[in-house]
Amino acid sequence: MNPTSAHQVPLAEHLRPLSLDDYIGQNHLVGKGMPFRKMIEQSNIHSMIFWGPPGVGKTTLALIIAQSTGRPFYTLSAVNSGVKDVREVIEKSRVDLSQPILFIDEIHRFSKSQQDSLMGAVEKGIVILIGATTENPSFEVISPLLSRCHVYILKPLENDDLLLILDHARKSLEIRLETKIIIKEEEALLRLSGGDARKLLNAIELISVALYQEGKSIEIDSQNTLSIIQQNLALYDKGGEMHYDVISAFIKSLRGSDPNAAVYWLARMINAGEDLLFIARRMVILASEDIGNANPNALLLANSCFEAVNKIGYPESRIILSQTAIYLANSAKSNASYMAIENALQAVEKFGDLPVPLHLRNAPTRFMKNIGYGKDYQYAHSFEGNFINLEFLPDKLSGSKFYDPGKNPREAEAREALKKRWKDKYDY
Repeated sequence: MNPTSAHQVPLAEHLRPLSLDDYIGQNHLVGKGMPFRKMIEQSNIHSMIFWGPPGVGKTTLALIIAQSTGRPFYTLSAVNSGVKDVREVIEKSRVDLSQPILFIDEIHRFSKSQQDSLMGAVEKGIVILIGATTENPSFEVISPLLSRCHVYILKPLENDDLLLILDHARKSLEIRLETKIIIKEEEALLRLSGGDARKLLNAIELISVALYQEGKSIEIDSQNTLSIIQQNLALYDKGGEMHYDVISAFIKSLRGSDPNAAVYWLARMINAGEDLLFIARRMVILASEDIGNANPNALLLANSCFEAVNKIGYPESRIILSQTAIYLANSAKSNASYMAIENALQAVEKFGDLPVPLHLRNAPTRFMKNIGYGKDYQYAHSFEGNFINLEFLPDKLSGSKFYDPGKNPREAEAREALKKRWKDKYDY
């Protein structure tokens, strides 16, 4: 037999489950007696969005819903579909009284206008929309559409789930390759998959084919797993171009002030067809999280980059992304603003909703004034330097320092100004 036949169906596709009973993982949704499962079994479904990491069964679950409810199933990928494709599906669905399912993979990549084109059909029930996204839908899906969909969170697969999938894969490959497969060590396979079933199936398929010798059994251990995957990284990741690893390397290069590495990883993402707005969005976050007030212009430039990329598109936007990446890498760094809000949130978590001091409360009525609201408040602009030493925190938190300026020229100035105003109160 030829284990590398060009007509061979990929293992991940071959093993795709066709029913809820065969579906592995997401027991909080599809477990026996769960409301979500009952909804499917009763064919009482609505528009929904599946939010979760790659390879946890979003597409498979959408297919099972269509199969279980006997509805026509249309699928579009936000990477290569536009408003025209959406409208074509909607027109077909208008004449179909069975209310077809429209599945949109990576719906977070749809622009506002593309998402707008779905609104009428979803609202009138012409189609049942199922969107899949790896990004938080609160930020990536327009509010009117989001309000008409239920969001279901899909979790990374547990080790027990992955081991079950691995066993199914082993048995299927034994039939295909007509040989015995012995998995001596699973650790490397599980670690490489990162909870992603598709990566796990790609890995065992790749390794089994690489080790195949006619008439001999295949033994898989951690050593040959890592060696074969490293040699065939692109095949293993099958078009994903190590999405999460590469964006991680890009962000760390920016944070580490290495413009050369940043531009290299940027080029890798562009070459792999990564969503350019995703890259720009991550730079906006970094500009605040890792640079902040060490250079406030970084956030302005990153935000302008996002807007420009949204308007211009590829290929010209690669230049804007490069300019911004180099600027951010070269900029002074400070995570002081990020740490300030984290510290403040910890205080809120620890102490709860402390009462607002009376002198800081609004007093729109005479009664409120009579009971002390706004009493002793002093208007900062009435004093020299527009400053008055007043208590602005709840009593229990008086003197708490959430913001600690970074060690860079801009924030060093801020530290001196704070020390001059507040003396020893906040230990600046």
